[in-house]
Amino acid sequence: MDSALSTVGLPIALGIIMLGLGLSLTVDDFRRVGRHPRAVVVALVCQLLLLPALCFGLVLLFDLPPLLAVGMMLLAASPGGTSANLYSHLFRGDVALNVTLTAINSIIAIVSLPLITNLAIAYFEADSSVSLQFTKVLEVFAIVLLPVALGMAVRSARPAFAARMDKPVRIASAVILAVLVLGILVDQRANVADYAAKVGAITTLFCAASLAVGYLVPRWAGVTERQAVASSFEIGVHNATLAIYVAVEVLDEVEISVPGAVYGLVMFFVAGAWGVILTRYLVRREDPVAADA
Repeated sequence: MDSALSTVGLPIALGIIMLGLGLSLTVDDFRRVGRHPRAVVVALVCQLLLLPALCFGLVLLFDLPPLLAVGMMLLAASPGGTSANLYSHLFRGDVALNVTLTAINSIIAIVSLPLITNLAIAYFEADSSVSLQFTKVLEVFAIVLLPVALGMAVRSARPAFAARMDKPVRIASAVILAVLVLGILVDQRANVADYAAKVGAITTLFCAASLAVGYLVPRWAGVTERQAVASSFEIGVHNATLAIYVAVEVLDEVEISVPGAVYGLVMFFVAGAWGVILTRYLVRREDPVAADA
């Protein structure tokens, strides 16, 4: 997909989305780890260990072609998306925990994302020319982390402005993701029906399973309900834009981006349905939360 959409649009889209994340972050979000260690550790274990294992099992079960299999593992390795914060807010999760987890995950992913993706490339014997070099990963996360730092600086200097921009940037992020997904599908229009048949079910199941794991495991570990709701959306709502960017711009394989694009479509509906299930059937009471949560 060697077009303005990929060479110009993708970096700008990713930058805007991560700028929006930065506008919601403060240094205190990182300090919060020490105040709520159990919730953070449990969520990170789910994100970094359980989800890749779950995705790997689904890929084997569905017997995906190598490049689509790598695309699924790349998606599983991607940190939580900014939309997780919105879902958590809508369905009464601990949004502060979401922000903390997104911030930490985005940093850890500098190492975990290339590790998981390269292991997948080697295991599924994808095209030998496809590899995720660490230097390229650093370039990607420069695009990711610099806008976050800029957003945090704006939040610190102009908190009222950052608060006013929060909703417009979130809306813009959703629109941008929709445009990227549409661009991927148009570029691969000859294969759309085939791809939908191959990855539609697995991306839907992966999203649903991720959301469930993100809630049930923390609850089993003794995390409060509001924190478990936050963990659920953080773990179940991945940064599909980052997965698409890495596939198209770094790995130079549009087919690897297809699972991320399809996931970007189904995720909004699955996460919304899961939020309704949580609030109506699973979350029975409001747990007390710390004043700084």
